[in-house]
Amino acid sequence: MSEGQRLEWKTSWRDDHLKSVCAFANADGGTLDIGRDDEGGAVGVGARERRRLLEELPNKLRDLLGIVAAAIEVREEDGLPYVRVVIEPYPVPISYRGVYYQRSGSTDQMLRGPALDRFLLRRTGRCWDGMPDPRVALEDLDPAAITGFRKLAEAAKRLVGGALDEDDAGLIDRLRLTDGDYLTKAAILLFHRDPERFVPGAHVKVGYFRNESDVLFHDVISGDLFTQVAKTIEVLLFKYLKAGISYDGIHRVESYPMPEPALREALLNAVVHRDYAVPAPIQIRVHDARLRIFNPGSLPEGWTLDKLLGPHPSHPYNPDIANAFFRAGEIETWGRGIDRVLRACRRAGAPDPKIQIEPGGLWFEFGFSDAYLESVGVTRRRRPDGGPDSPRVAERSSGGAVYSAATKTERILALLRDDPTLTQAALAAEMGISPYSVRHHLDKLRAAGRVRRIGSRKTGVWRVVE
Repeated sequence: MSEGQRLEWKTSWRDDHLKSVCAFANADGGTLDIGRDDEGGAVGVGARERRRLLEELPNKLRDLLGIVAAAIEVREEDGLPYVRVVIEPYPVPISYRGVYYQRSGSTDQMLRGPALDRFLLRRTGRCWDGMPDPRVALEDLDPAAITGFRKLAEAAKRLVGGALDEDDAGLIDRLRLTDGDYLTKAAILLFHRDPERFVPGAHVKVGYFRNESDVLFHDVISGDLFTQVAKTIEVLLFKYLKAGISYDGIHRVESYPMPEPALREALLNAVVHRDYAVPAPIQIRVHDARLRIFNPGSLPEGWTLDKLLGPHPSHPYNPDIANAFFRAGEIETWGRGIDRVLRACRRAGAPDPKIQIEPGGLWFEFGFSDAYLESVGVTRRRRPDGGPDSPRVAERSSGGAVYSAATKTERILALLRDDPTLTQAALAAEMGISPYSVRHHLDKLRAAGRVRRIGSRKTGVWRVVE
């Protein structure tokens, strides 16, 4: 037996130990033994100290913490008496001298910022997305976003009782996106054209990485949440991911490294379940051999990764946002999101995605199979021990194509026709190749008389000679 989530040992009493009592009450409850050393061995409590604790502790718990239901008793081990304090989990928030603590493992964590907001809301039976925000009125919402939702909901047939016949005010109310006279934060995220004005970090950031630190190009996708999902999928499929080519008889078949339904489900999970009180965006990192989605937030209280991966009930982090996406036919509400992703990947012969939980967020990673990498011209290097290393890849475009030298030349010419002001760095970012490679091909084009530079290096433009 050792100290942990529900057990703490102290050799003697100090009022500072009320932090541990507070932390236990705000978590799963726990036991505080006074008269044990750090190894759990009994060291005893003197008779006078025992009497004092039995008289004073109930008053201190009541007056300083508001706890009136703790069990305090004297026990004995190896002839040495000690005092045991048993604290049950409290249904209301408990603070010690104005500060909130919560038990995490064998430590007492002071709650601050978003963690404190989440805790207080949870204890009062509220969720962040259901909180009112007086800064936005109904007329501030985007009519196009509401119209788009109506079309999705009509096709899904999940809104009953004439909800779609209501005007915008009535529809918003039927979706439970009001609190008294105010719209909720969920309403802003779902239907405001610029929710970031009110919810910092409410966007999706996508980047293509050469390695863990060097980003070649990136996109920031903003707007209401429905727009963010649609645009992010479009950007990923048409700019960041290459389609592998195969043939079924004479028919050309294109396949992505993961099935589109799995990618969409993973993105929807991130958008619906992220912690919007954290001012950090959803981040999608695309590498040559994997795609990773970072979702700022945490699992429901008491959940583990095993529970997330196994059968579990629906437990949306943002229930009002989840309800709107369900009514629009975008998600289910049976806690099967992860299972749907796994099934889709297995049907397509793609590797199972990996999930990693860390402080501050959750990573969802799609790995690319060797067969897919081979189909798009990527070969894996092998480490000396025979294990897979990072892939070796032909230079690729931001649109997912692998360019030959001739194709690079034609692509550069096409880009310069569209925008003669493009710099070498901008061309490199657009094509996903190195600036050195761009400079090499531009030099060849100029030598061949196919392009000319007019003006200075910084302010000039390119002219394509037809």
